[in-house]
Amino acid sequence: MKRPNLYRLRRPIRSIAAETRAGDAPRDLQNSDRTPVCSFPAITNTRVVFDSMDDRGGGSFVAVRRISQGLERGNVYHSSSSSGDFPSTEECLQRLQSRIDVAYDTSITQHQEALKGLWKLVFPEEELHGIVSEQWKEMGWQGKDPSTDFRGGGFISLENLLYFAKRFPKSFQDLLRKQVGDRSVWEYPFAVAGINITFMLIQMLGLEAVKPRSIVGETFLRFLSVNESAFDILYCIAFKLMDQQWLSMRASYMEFNTVMKSTRRQLEREIMVEDITYIEDMPSYSLLLSQ
Repeated sequence: MKRPNLYRLRRPIRSIAAETRAGDAPRDLQNSDRTPVCSFPAITNTRVVFDSMDDRGGGSFVAVRRISQGLERGNVYHSSSSSGDFPSTEECLQRLQSRIDVAYDTSITQHQEALKGLWKLVFPEEELHGIVSEQWKEMGWQGKDPSTDFRGGGFISLENLLYFAKRFPKSFQDLLRKQVGDRSVWEYPFAVAGINITFMLIQMLGLEAVKPRSIVGETFLRFLSVNESAFDILYCIAFKLMDQQWLSMRASYMEFNTVMKSTRRQLEREIMVEDITYIEDMPSYSLLLSQ
């Protein structure tokens, strides 16, 4: 049975992506001061620092600039040590930052197998014809080779997608297939949006720096110290919340940046709610459990 188009666009995502990859903005963005949608720089063997989204309300995905790996981590972040077998906050932060530093590398078998594993989770009844295949566009990648998108987000952005698909399969599939709510004719591409959510969280929490630069980042470390999966869970919350904001704002393709900014503000408010000890205590966590 032929699988229905997941995105219900006026024209296929692949044509928009092809124009962007060719170096020109899609026709919809020509004569505009906005950054082409779904544009990612090629980043290899580097770590990324994320520029803030602009205030123009444009539809661009997050811009990325490169710095040398570990540039801002010349010193070690120190926190109070934990007792017993539990890792300290410092150790949890360092492990998360180490994950962020790993670039996606097609020459590494583990990375290829992880990407294939994502396909099996999403489309268990359909065989993937190759690590480079037109089939990937059905998941919302820009082209037939997802590695070109991962260059911006690194391996952790793939880990985030895998965690979401395994931990909350129903919510994951609902978002992928756009099964909830009155959807826009011009929908956001699922996989590329997921990479942008990883970008946004790293920026929001200040994880590119040696230590948190904000109260939001410091508060998140408390969640991380009691659950090393806190970042992955926050990613799932953020994705679900972003889609809820998308629907409530009746957004379309060009409003993606505005939706992301609204999502970030809501996440920051929830993280700062008093008397929250665990990441699962965040109000929007319940969105992942709704049927």
